[in-house]
This record gives sequence, structure tokens and C-alpha cells, in this order.
Amino acid sequence: MPDTHFRPPGPLGFGGAPLGNMFEAVDEDTAEGALEAAWATGVRFFDTAPHYGQGLSEHRFGRVLRRYPRDEFVLSTKVGRLLIADESAPENPPFVNGLPFRVAYDYSFDGVRRSIEDSLNRLGLARIDIAFIHDIAADAHGAGWETLFDTAMNGAAKALIQLREEGTIKGWGLGVNLTEPCRRALEQSDPDVFLLAGRYSLLDFSGLRELFPACEQRGVHVVVGGPYNSGLLAGGRNYDYQEAPADKVAARDRMAAIAKEHGVDLRAAALQFCAAHPVVAAIIPGAKNADRVRANAELMSQPIPAAFWAALRGAGLLPDDAPIPG
Repeated sequence: MPDTHFRPPGPLGFGGAPLGNMFEAVDEDTAEGALEAAWATGVRFFDTAPHYGQGLSEHRFGRVLRRYPRDEFVLSTKVGRLLIADESAPENPPFVNGLPFRVAYDYSFDGVRRSIEDSLNRLGLARIDIAFIHDIAADAHGAGWETLFDTAMNGAAKALIQLREEGTIKGWGLGVNLTEPCRRALEQSDPDVFLLAGRYSLLDFSGLRELFPACEQRGVHVVVGGPYNSGLLAGGRNYDYQEAPADKVAARDRMAAIAKEHGVDLRAAALQFCAAHPVVAAIIPGAKNADRVRANAELMSQPIPAAFWAALRGAGLLPDDAPIPG
């Protein structure tokens, strides 16, 4: 794979959605402890977004990351949503108890430049490294997503390319839950890295089929978000931010049984599988507290026997062409 674009450090990064009070509130001390634990375990790639708690996650990231030498970590945030001060701001699910701002989509050239400046102010930092155009896909915008995507390619993408050329950022891409927008961005523009959530995991191989070959050809990297598929692969009940469908639960349960037979923690398999593909620069499992951060780091280093992966393939749960760790 030609290494022609900016590559965030990995294999393990820190995903900032939980610190925006995703699904449940996280207190300030717990959020601070999670970020400090990430740094202590060697994480040097941190991802956040204005959407996460209407600025709350960015505030929390900045409060902690300002303590560390700026050149020693890579920071990404997202564009496409502006925050408008509003004491009566509507709820912003799946986030709870966010800051008093109303979210307004804006994928224009000027809107993106303003979004970057707003994020820098919330972070209290002089620069970010990567900007992802956020949720420019059908799951966020329905049937009208293609019109907004065209707006983003003619506005947001051009702004980010200019910012990259100016040296304000090192790279840009899309932060989405679907592969199709990434494929179109490769055809229409010059992205460096995609943040693809949930579409490359032990339960979903659409990234492998629909995106990764084109990324390999172009030297574009991928950050994998949601390696646990919203918690299902970690023993939870959610998949893609909602209650898991029966077929996904059944697949998880079959994998868990095989993992138990081979003495493998399925969470370790989920993380290490995502990180093994050559286009994947980093994975960013979310974590609400320091214990979860340390557990993710430990899971990344757990040995997994080759027989486990062979058993998954034998059961039809893992494609033959999916790279495996080791």
C-alpha cells in the first residue's frame, strides 16, 4: 500500500463520543481519568467532535490534552455541524446532558472554516491534525443525503484541502457509518483518511468488500470506529446505536462460544481483528472511564491462537480473505 497520505498513529486510539455523555452522563473527574489513562497506556491519537455532547467532548479533551506536548499526539475533530448558543436547545440523542447549544448542519466552505475555529476555541488548542466531514451519509440525512454530499464536496472538501495546503491541518476525510460516501469521496476528491464506524468488524465486513481495496490503491488510510459494534461484541445488547437484531446477536453468541473453547476473550478478538488490516491506521473504541481504557489496552496485547481464527472461518463467521492478527 503506498503511504502517500497522513497516517494517524495506532494501533489503539481514543474515541471521544462517550465523553460527550453518549447514552449516559459521565462526570468530569471520570472523563479526565479516562483521558489520562489513555495517555498513560501509550495512546497518541485522540478523536472528538462538536456533535458529542454539543461541544462537551471537545471541552474535556482540551482540558486534559493541553497538559501534554502538542507535537506528541494527533488530534482529530469533525466538521459539518455548527453549534448555536441556545438555552432551550433540543435534545441531541444519543447524547444526554450536553452543553446549551443547538446543532445546525453546515457543509459549506465558510461553514467548515468557522467550524474549525470554533473547535479550536472549545479545545483551547492552536491546531488540530485531522478534520473529518461528519455524518454526510444516508443514515443521518435520509434520501436527501446525495444533495448534501455534493454540497460537501464543493464546499467542505475544498475548504479542507485549502487548510491542508496552508498547513493548518495535516489531513482530512469523512467520519461516517457507511461506505458509499467514502467511495464517492475517493472518486471526486483527495481525502487522506476515513473514520469508518461499525463497517469493519467481526460482525460486518462491508468495509472489506466495498471500500478497502480502493483505499489500498490510493494510499488512503482508515480509522475504525465502533470495533465492538456499539457494544454487542463486548457483551452488550446494542448494535449500531440501537437494540441489536436477532441475527447479529446469534452471530455474536456463536463467536463467543468458539472464543470460550479456545480461551479467547471475544473483546480482544474484536479489537485485534479490526487493527490487522493493512489499510487500518488505528482503531478507536470508546471508553467512559479509566478502567475501560486500561482494559482495551490490555486486550490489544492478549495472545490469540491461530486455531481460533481457523474455527471462525470453519464456522462461516469470518471471510477467507479477511486479514487476521499474527
